[in-house]
Amino acid sequence: MKEFLPVIRSSSLFSGISETELAAMLSCLETREERFPKDTFLLRTGDTAESIGLVLSGSVLVVQEDIWGNRNILSKAGPGQTFAAAYACAPGSLLNVSVLAETPVTAMFLNVKRVLNVCPSACEHHSRIIRNLLGELAEKNLRFGEKLTHMGQRTTRAKLMSYFSAEAQRLGSYEFDIPFSRQQLADYLAVERSGLSLELSKMRSEGLLDFHKSHFILKV
Repeated sequence: MKEFLPVIRSSSLFSGISETELAAMLSCLETREERFPKDTFLLRTGDTAESIGLVLSGSVLVVQEDIWGNRNILSKAGPGQTFAAAYACAPGSLLNVSVLAETPVTAMFLNVKRVLNVCPSACEHHSRIIRNLLGELAEKNLRFGEKLTHMGQRTTRAKLMSYFSAEAQRLGSYEFDIPFSRQQLADYLAVERSGLSLELSKMRSEGLLDFHKSHFILKV
């Protein structure tokens, strides 16, 4: 776990917690480290989550799949980011999503009961992680609301423009990288990859944007 302390400290979940406090907390919260090969499931639909996941290395995709195998990507998490927190905070609830290793992944799991139940000494750093967790859940809820806005657009172009506009505003720049491959972006916006690629080419030829792989430049 020592090699990942910089990643853990950089996580918003542990924001404001000193290195000394962090060492004590990792023991208090009954954390465990697990490694997963690429394309394996960390969690599956129908599972219950008793721990909050934190990516230490690699990246995971949070996906929904129907019985025919059609995939909808809800979000992506990389080093320092959490997954399954909302489900862990709702005891007994069954996951209606799966968490898939996009790359080889090392993840840390925190016992949610130890997170939410303040220790007898009511230490300040424990109270802080609870506040940080609430902030993370709120942020994820806002991002999910953005995704619904993108998906609610009527055409592939409108969905792309909604997504790119939100990313540019969030990052404060017309030039940025997105975290998705073409297929992943299609799955995220719930469109066909061929139609998405065609629309991107049209938008580039019309001078609306330029791109190379996952790097985009909006021309406004």
